[in-house]
Amino acid sequence: MKKVALSLLVAGSLAFGITTEHSQASANTTEVASVQNSTYSTAYNVNVRSGAGTGHKIVTLAKKGTKVSVIGEKKVGKQLWFQVKVNGKTGWALSSLLTKKAVTTSSAASSSKVVETAKGLTGIPYRFGGTTTRGFDCSGFVQYAFKKSGKSVARDTLGQYAQTKKVSNPKPGDLVFFKNTYRPGISHVGIYIGNNKFVHAGGKKSQVVSLDNRYWKSKFDSFKRF
Repeated sequence: MKKVALSLLVAGSLAFGITTEHSQASANTTEVASVQNSTYSTAYNVNVRSGAGTGHKIVTLAKKGTKVSVIGEKKVGKQLWFQVKVNGKTGWALSSLLTKKAVTTSSAASSSKVVETAKGLTGIPYRFGGTTTRGFDCSGFVQYAFKKSGKSVARDTLGQYAQTKKVSNPKPGDLVFFKNTYRPGISHVGIYIGNNKFVHAGGKKSQVVSLDNRYWKSKFDSFKRF
C-alpha cells in the first residue's frame, strides 16, 4: 500500500508540474481571435512576420501606405498583433504600425541626413515621453531625427524594433537596440553614427556614446535597419 500511495503521489506531482509549466508558458500569450475582415493601411514600412512577435521570420515587407486585410488578432505580452493578408501572403504585423487613417508616402531619408540631424540634437534634455526639442526620450529622439530627414517611423521602441531588420554590419543611420535597461526585453534605442559610436537620448541629455562603454556594451542587443 505504501508503494502504491507513493506512486500516486509522484504521478500527481508530475502532472501538477506539467500543468504549471503549461500555464506559465501560456501566460504571456492568448489564443488567436478571429475578427471581421477589416482593411487597414500600413503607417510605416512594416515587416510582416510568420508569427505574432519579433522573433518570427519576415515573410514580406509591406511598404508604407499598403492596404492590408486584418483577419485575426493575438495579444503577446502587452502588444497586440494583427493577422493580416497582404502581398498575396498571410502573416502577422504589430497593430501599432497599422492605421485606419489615410497615409501619405514620402521620399526615403538618406543615412547621412539622419546622422547629421541626430548629432545636431545633442545636448537637449532627456524627458520621458518627450518627442520635441524641449526634451526627448530615446524613441522620441529617433522618431524626430528621421521625421526631420524625410521618413516617418514608429513612435515607441518596440514599434521601431518590429519595423526594422537585423544587420550584422551596421552603417551610419542604422538603429542600435539595447535590452534590460529599465525593463526586461528591448527597452532602449539609439542611432548608429559610425566608428562604434551611437547618438541617443539617455541619461540627462541627448549625447554621443561609444559602444565600448561598459554599461551599454552589457545591454547591447542588435543593429537594425529600416
